[in-house]
Amino acid sequence: MTDQNTQAGRLIGYAQVSTGSQELHSQIDALKKAGVPEKLIFIDKASGAKSERPGLDSCMQELQAGDTLVIWRLDRLGRSLKHLIETVERLMERGVGFRSISDGGIDTTTASGEMVFNIFATLAQFERRLIQERTQAGLKAARARGRKGGRPKISANDPKVKMAKKLSKNYNISIGEICNTLKISRATYYRFLKIGE
Repeated sequence: MTDQNTQAGRLIGYAQVSTGSQELHSQIDALKKAGVPEKLIFIDKASGAKSERPGLDSCMQELQAGDTLVIWRLDRLGRSLKHLIETVERLMERGVGFRSISDGGIDTTTASGEMVFNIFATLAQFERRLIQERTQAGLKAARARGRKGGRPKISANDPKVKMAKKLSKNYNISIGEICNTLKISRATYYRFLKIGE
């Protein structure tokens, strides 16, 4: 059940745009109209897929039990559906409410809004399970046809493997230079050296 103090706390906003060319004005105006003071609006100008979002980090640090995080739209907060749900669930555990202005019924400070979010989270979990089941069924079917999943085996006769082994014996060339030349990672380089041993 939602904490009764949630509605008595502060409204704190978060706005995010993917590129510098996108305008924040519409998001900020919507947040201010929803009652968020401008000084409590945190901003990021970076791709939503990036893990480094200093504005969101500061926003999360500012939020306290009883506060409500307000965003313009769900895709402004989460890098993915899974990340979005995990973020909101962590907020709810801390006693922080969550409201999305453009997504109507999602407002965890109300009983009906919390129910909508829980349905949303359940559907996402259902989707994840379906994907897992399909993947497992696909692997099982492939194994039944004699195929195995995973990375294809590389032969000791592969030109890159031969070259990696040859270059590894030249102590004047660093591992980094070998990897750059062959366009492979260090992990792949070490894997190549073990092939055929």
